Amino acid sequence: MNSLKQNRAASFVIVALIYILAAVCATNIYNSLAFDWQINLLIADAAATVLTFMFSVILKNASVYDPYWSVQPIFILTAFAVGKELTALCLLLLIAVVLWGTRLTANWAYTFKDLTHEDWRYTMLREKTGIFYPFINFIGIHMVPTLVVYGCTLPAVYAFLHEGKLNAGSIFFFCLSIAAIIIQGTADYELHRYQRHRTSVFIRDGLWKYSRHPNYLGEILMWWGIALSVISVFPGAWYLASGALANTVLFLAVSIPLADGKQSRKEGFAKYKRQTRMLLPIKK
Repeated sequence: MNSLKQNRAASFVIVALIYILAAVCATNIYNSLAFDWQINLLIADAAATVLTFMFSVILKNASVYDPYWSVQPIFILTAFAVGKELTALCLLLLIAVVLWGTRLTANWAYTFKDLTHEDWRYTMLREKTGIFYPFINFIGIHMVPTLVVYGCTLPAVYAFLHEGKLNAGSIFFFCLSIAAIIIQGTADYELHRYQRHRTSVFIRDGLWKYSRHPNYLGEILMWWGIALSVISVFPGAWYLASGALANTVLFLAVSIPLADGKQSRKEGFAKYKRQTRMLLPIKK
C-alpha cells in the first residue's frame, strides 16, 4: 500500500475510484429515499462523505477529501440536469458551477503530490487534538465542509426543479460568479508563480499586492453570485442564501485565521498585515 501511496499516478487512480464509488453510493441512496428532495440530497451527500471519510482513515490521509469540495457541486447539478430541458437561468448556473469546479479541481490536481502528502492544516490538527483527532477529522474536516457546499449548491438545484427564468438580476449575479472564478484562478496562478521563485517573504504581486487572501475572496463571491442569481428570480426563497452565508463564515472564522496563523511565524507579518487588507485587493 505504501508503494502505491508514494506513486502519483496510482494515487490519482485511487482517489478517482473512491469518488466514483461515492457517487454511485450517493445516487442509489438518493433514488431509494422518499423524503423531500432537500432531505434526500442531504442524506445522499452525507453518505458519500462518510464513505470518503472511511477511505481517508484506511489510507491515513484526510486529504483524500480535498477534491470533494469542488467535485460535489458539479456531480449534483449534472445529475439534476440529465434528461431535463434547461431554462437559460439553469444553463448559466450549470456553466458557472462547472467552470468553478473544473478550475478548482485542476488546481488541486496540480498541487497534489501523492497520497503520502497531507494538507498542513490536517497535520496541525492531528498534532494539537491528539486522541480527539478522529472526531475532529470526521466533523471538522469532512462533514462541515460537505454541509456548507451542500447549502451553497441548493439554490441552483432549486432553480432546476422550479424551472427558474432569467432576469436582469440573475444575469448580474451570474456575472459576479464568473468574475469570482476569474479572481480565484488569477490568484492561484500568481500564488503558484510566487512559490516557484520566492523573491520575497510575502507575495506582493497582482491581486496579492493589497489582499492577503484574494483566492478566498473569489470563493466567497462565487457562491453569493449563485445564491443571489436564484433569489432574484425567487425572492420568497431568500433562505437559500444560508449556504453562501455559512461559506463566508467558514472562511472568515476558520480558513483565514488558520492561514494568517501560519504566516504569522514569518518575520514582518505584523507590518504586512497592517499594510494589506484581508480580502479586497484595494490599497489601504
